Amino acid sequence: MRNKIIPGLLGLLIGTSGCNWQPKTSDEGLVDTLVNNDSLLAKLDTGALKMDSAIADSLFVDTLERDATINRDTVALIPTRDVDTKNVHPQDLVNFAETLKGVPYVYASTNPKVGFDCSGFITYVFNQFGISVPRSSIDFTGVGKEIPKEKAKRGDIILFTGTNPAERFVGHMGIIVSNRDTLKFIHSTSGKAMGVTVTPLNKYYLTRFVKTIRVFPQNDQ
Repeated sequence: MRNKIIPGLLGLLIGTSGCNWQPKTSDEGLVDTLVNNDSLLAKLDTGALKMDSAIADSLFVDTLERDATINRDTVALIPTRDVDTKNVHPQDLVNFAETLKGVPYVYASTNPKVGFDCSGFITYVFNQFGISVPRSSIDFTGVGKEIPKEKAKRGDIILFTGTNPAERFVGHMGIIVSNRDTLKFIHSTSGKAMGVTVTPLNKYYLTRFVKTIRVFPQNDQ
């Protein structure tokens, strides 16, 4: 019986090929939609589930490390990554992104005929120019170089937390379209617009703001 339980538990903790391994509380797709780690830990602690102590210890450590990333360690744990923009001009990329306004929000999709989630939209836009980027928003944590939002330009990327205020890791993202009087970004949102739209960096999004990043070297000029 124990041999049947252990693989199942490992599957619950690891989840599917996913984005941010958190419950579906953000605008993001491809997340772990399985059990809450705290619930699983409680069952293990009370003896409701049995397993070898060595395996149980490793699962506890893994869970605690994941919990630690929620508020403190995301930047340290997400590997840094450069994006090869292949001499594509950011203006061209944003021009294309703006043609997708109105495409509906669809969880875990990168297909414009169906819809996009937030990172699915980013993935699709960049891939149309032959640029490979991470599929999940949290994996953009270490991408490019951080810049002050006041200096963000068209084609830079803006990162936010998800919609759960208790979770401070990256869970949503967009592409800067303008930054004159007000910074504006294009994104696929599961909010009121329910699709690809341009949104100003208003008070609500400021509470979720993480950072702006630059992947296009032309924007340094």
